[in-house]
Amino acid sequence: MCNIKIFSLGGLDEMGKNCYVVEIDNDIFVFDCGLKYANENLYGIDYIIPDFEYLIKNQNRIKGVFLTHGHYENMGATEDLLTEIPKVKIFATKFTKFILTNDGIDEKRIREITPHKKINFGPVSIFPINVNHSTPDAVMYVLNTKDGAIVYTGDFIIDPKMKDKYAMDLGKIAYVGKQGVLALLCESVFSERIGHTSPAHRLTTFFKDTIKHHENRMLFAILPTHIYTIQEIFDAAANTHRKIVIMGKNLQNIINFAKKEGYLKFNDNDLGDLSNIDDKDSILLIQDSKENPYASISKIINGYDKFIKLKGTDTIVFAEPQYDSSEKTLVKVQNELATHGCDIITIPKEKTILHHASSEDLMIMIDLLKPKYYMPVKGEYRYMVNNANIATELNMPSENIILKQNGDVVEIVNGELNHECFDHIKVNDILIDGNSTEDVGELVIKDREMLSENGIVLISATISKRDKVILVGPEVTTRGFIYVKDSTEMIDEIKRISLNIIERNITENYVEYNKIKNEIREELGKYLYHETECKPMIIAVVQEV
Repeated sequence: MCNIKIFSLGGLDEMGKNCYVVEIDNDIFVFDCGLKYANENLYGIDYIIPDFEYLIKNQNRIKGVFLTHGHYENMGATEDLLTEIPKVKIFATKFTKFILTNDGIDEKRIREITPHKKINFGPVSIFPINVNHSTPDAVMYVLNTKDGAIVYTGDFIIDPKMKDKYAMDLGKIAYVGKQGVLALLCESVFSERIGHTSPAHRLTTFFKDTIKHHENRMLFAILPTHIYTIQEIFDAAANTHRKIVIMGKNLQNIINFAKKEGYLKFNDNDLGDLSNIDDKDSILLIQDSKENPYASISKIINGYDKFIKLKGTDTIVFAEPQYDSSEKTLVKVQNELATHGCDIITIPKEKTILHHASSEDLMIMIDLLKPKYYMPVKGEYRYMVNNANIATELNMPSENIILKQNGDVVEIVNGELNHECFDHIKVNDILIDGNSTEDVGELVIKDREMLSENGIVLISATISKRDKVILVGPEVTTRGFIYVKDSTEMIDEIKRISLNIIERNITENYVEYNKIKNEIREELGKYLYHETECKPMIIAVVQEV
């Protein structure tokens, strides 16, 4: 009999940042370690990761971090976690391991696992099972306990046509269901979609028609880890006598590895090189990064790309997922492309690049596993609610369906859900800016927002250390607030107010620096709001010499 706790550090009521924790007595198992893409309101933030404070405090109890597949929403924060907990064990399949090492993680820190081979941890074991997804070697995990299995699906669809490294073993999933599943954690992203995701995810015919009807150069914007989509582009371009040029070292590394391991299959003669970039019938594969959606295309539009110069005859195909957080960025990019005369192609609404389980896929998974408890995960709350409703349609008791927020603890004792458990783990969004591994914090974001909306006013002055008199200033510098040459009266008034504040806080023995800074911010803030109805950031710099 076990004491089991399940909670999320990220992934509930949000898109991305997936990180789910299962505690079996004294052991901790972590499933996925992803990031979330920042929206335009998070000024300068590259991406967001889970709060690892709980894992850091309990790192000696962690048996491992188990990654389902090589998409950044599910494994993009692994490097950040390793920075905090260098000795934590990372478990990943071959392709996921390659993506991690390609991003700079030492391969010695990652244990490669094989689907359908059990990993033992004393009385507990973990069994990975292949699932259909847009990246190869994707798996779901079965955590076997004395009280039954806890299953985490990761991302999946059900498509029997996907073979080899993209295949799904429904037989093994059904076998797990017959052995007894205590709890199922199942993704929710496409729960509102009626029917199966397949065949809407198959894009080869769409890409073929697109290539057929555009004679000139084509640029395909792709995400490098969506190997299934890249395969469809190669399939669509086969026998067209077009050369496919892979742009960027990172994308080349991934495609070379995928070809070597059999994840990608294409004729080497279809590949071109830099000499084919300006060919009329060339196809360029342009990759986007995890931090900056559409950055590569924007770079080309602005003329900063070293190799590619945009032509009015070009066709740009956005063969990558479109996220709500980057919708405005995409519209802006498409407008700029239109001004250059380019044709713009996006994936039709009835199609999808994302390989997530729709309602019928979820029903099949629930029916095969027949869990005692069902916990929708991964996705915005309305998706989770709809996922819960699907379980209700399959006659699962409502009291056995668990809807939680990040940090809320689910406790199962001796195989029974503790409805009286209201424990909560403290969780936050950790904002990552550039190469810094430190959380930027909400105050910094508020300051950046203030600067973007109202600008800054800097007051500087120099005081004699010996005589306690003002030697220089106060001087006024503004950025993003007012045009100085047209606002001389306001600048003079700012100087007058600042001078009065400084003088009344100077005595023969000392200068009240804190009072000067606080009063300048307060009095100037009132004056500037009265005059302009704006609230610029006000910084006072007063020094002694």
